[in-house]
Amino acid sequence: MQEEHAGALLIVGGSEERHGDMQVLSKFVELCGGPDSAIVVLTAATSVPDKIWAIYDAAFAELGVSNRAAIHIGNRREADDADAVAQILRADGIFISGGEQQRLLASIGGSKVHETMHRAFRERGACIGGTSAGASAISRHMMAYGTKDMLPNKNSAQLDVGLGFLQHVVIDQHFSERHRLARLLSAVAQDPDVIGLGIDEDTAVVIRDRGWLEVVGTGAVTILDGRRMTSNFDEANPHQQLELIDVRLHLLPAGSHYNIGRTADAPAALRNVLALVTEI
Repeated sequence: MQEEHAGALLIVGGSEERHGDMQVLSKFVELCGGPDSAIVVLTAATSVPDKIWAIYDAAFAELGVSNRAAIHIGNRREADDADAVAQILRADGIFISGGEQQRLLASIGGSKVHETMHRAFRERGACIGGTSAGASAISRHMMAYGTKDMLPNKNSAQLDVGLGFLQHVVIDQHFSERHRLARLLSAVAQDPDVIGLGIDEDTAVVIRDRGWLEVVGTGAVTILDGRRMTSNFDEANPHQQLELIDVRLHLLPAGSHYNIGRTADAPAALRNVLALVTEI
């Protein structure tokens, strides 16, 4: 039996720089193995795949990546295509573009492409990246839809099943820029055992091993821990504002870097939550 050696995850809050100072995409290329690596861009989340591919084609070319390609998937038949599966299995990195996470899961969820992404990640150590909708879909718990409410209510967020590369988090993107704290709080209230991860634009969370987390880019990552929370979620009426007591919030700016197996001075509360966030 082949020994597993899982790769890295790079989860982007959207609107990452794609020209010039590309801190986030540069980190993705580094995690894939450098400019000589093979990178594919999966555009299944968007309705304009050629336009999106042109943007990333130019960005990765600027970063020196010559072995780059797009995989355009628009339906279930294409998600089981043998050539697409072979491309993913050979890739050192798979980058999932933005768009609509529900479109992405409707196209590839449970398909051969989806299965092969997990094989590439776990057996070959490929890096899985995702931005915006591609970021929200990374986890098993996916933010499928959310409102623009300034305060959380029972219907501020709707969850669905994602791609399953992480187990205990729900991810929201464009976080500070689009004022999404309320809907992430609502998501955590629905399932307090799930950790909320809000990622700002041009910012990424990098996860390599359990307990290993780094924040790169120009913004910050907000972590919501509601495991000790009490709330009125179950009793609340639809659209009723929620009472949430004892929710823990951690804010990690770009440059934060923790390996809880080695960082003895990490606060106990953070060590505990990072163990869950980084379980792959």
